[in-house]
Amino acid sequence: MEEAKRENSYKSILYRISSFGGIQVFNILISLIRGKFVALLLGPEGMGISSLFTSSTNTLQQLSGLGLNLAFVKEIAANKEDHSKLRQILSICLRLILFTALLGALLCFVLSPLLSKWSFGNYDYTLSFIFLSSGVALSIAGAGFLSLLQGMGEVKRLSKASIVGGLAGLFGGVPMYYFWGYKGIVPAIVLLALSTFLFYLFSFKKSVDYTRNEFIFSEHKPVIKKMISLGLILMVGTLVGSFTNYVINIFVRNFGSVDNVGLFQAANSITNQYVGLIFSALALDYFPRLSAISKDLEKMNMVVNRQAEIVIVIMTPLIILLLLTTPWLIKILLSEAFLSVIPLVRWLGVGVLLQGITFPLGYLYIANENRRLYFWMEIVVSNILWITCSFLFYYYFSLIGLGISLVVRTAIDIFITYFTCHKFYGFSYTIKTVGIISLCSIMGIGAFLVSFLPDSYSLLWMPVILLLSMLFAAYILITGLRQKENLDNR
Repeated sequence: MEEAKRENSYKSILYRISSFGGIQVFNILISLIRGKFVALLLGPEGMGISSLFTSSTNTLQQLSGLGLNLAFVKEIAANKEDHSKLRQILSICLRLILFTALLGALLCFVLSPLLSKWSFGNYDYTLSFIFLSSGVALSIAGAGFLSLLQGMGEVKRLSKASIVGGLAGLFGGVPMYYFWGYKGIVPAIVLLALSTFLFYLFSFKKSVDYTRNEFIFSEHKPVIKKMISLGLILMVGTLVGSFTNYVINIFVRNFGSVDNVGLFQAANSITNQYVGLIFSALALDYFPRLSAISKDLEKMNMVVNRQAEIVIVIMTPLIILLLLTTPWLIKILLSEAFLSVIPLVRWLGVGVLLQGITFPLGYLYIANENRRLYFWMEIVVSNILWITCSFLFYYYFSLIGLGISLVVRTAIDIFITYFTCHKFYGFSYTIKTVGIISLCSIMGIGAFLVSFLPDSYSLLWMPVILLLSMLFAAYILITGLRQKENLDNR
């Protein structure tokens, strides 16, 4: 039990979060730098072409990947202490990676004329999509090996592979834009996929003493079936979420205007880019740990409570900072024409803070392999609630109603998710966790309310609340670190 406490201590969690968070920040920076070079060397048209290639191939990767990456993470994390079992799981994962990569390449190759027509309105880019089929395969394989490293908790190797692979793709791709112009876009995409794949593959081979086993399908069929069934339900969840967002955009366009759709997406992108990397970093670290101990109720309660405390104390100062700097962020990232979305961004910010409360609980369905519960809670109930609240509040409150919708549906979701997890998994928040969540929520909502006061008041009080939230976060984290030191000294 003490070993589990050390593994899930504040110090251990913060170390992994900082490492994975660094990866996310680095990847975002690489993406921004690449986009800047595309804009400088190829102009708006080049950015448009690049975006169309990327979005279409990303969709193919999602479909062809069968949602298996989280399934890989779960199985590896749950069996990494049993070396014999781990070798069998890795053997299955490697073959599934090969299968999905080839499936993605085949789909891209066969659909290349249609992809060209759908994306560009003509068949001129058919050969480009045929060439991109190799990039699709490499991207799927690279994401697969990333999942294997994630499941084994190889933080340092995963970080190094991401950084080196990203830099190699950047420095190799920019000269292609310079010398070949538009014709360099596809080779640059393929090169990035190749470089990241090679470095993830190299890191995997360095971290695992893996010898290829004889593969007998009949023996491994139950595990393969379990992985694919979990992966498919996760993929369905992603696709339904994307479709729900599309339906909401259509509703906003029909009952409002195309301008409102653009304003909503702009506000959404600012909020998601700001805090999305935090959720991504937390998920990279949290899910493998939860999967490894999901059958032990006491350990599971400890992990989820610790994660809930970490999430909320990190998120609160960040959200308050977002509320404070929203006008400047809009001017920097967008333009003054988008200043009308300031109230919407602030509502969305509070909604995201509340989402941080349910974030650790949502993974319990997957970690416990309860596909039916995941389907009903995360796909059916969640998306019905999303559509209903969005339609209702947009109809009565226009654009700002979409922000109110996020707050309302997330508040409802907190109660639904908590009582569901309590009933099915016996999960309960500790008194300490409830206290931390309550204080952070009060500070976040307080800053939100103050943000609507005249500038002379809001610019005075919001920094004060921000400072208090930072001091409280520092106190909680330092206290947690001291507890870890006391545990080590026993």
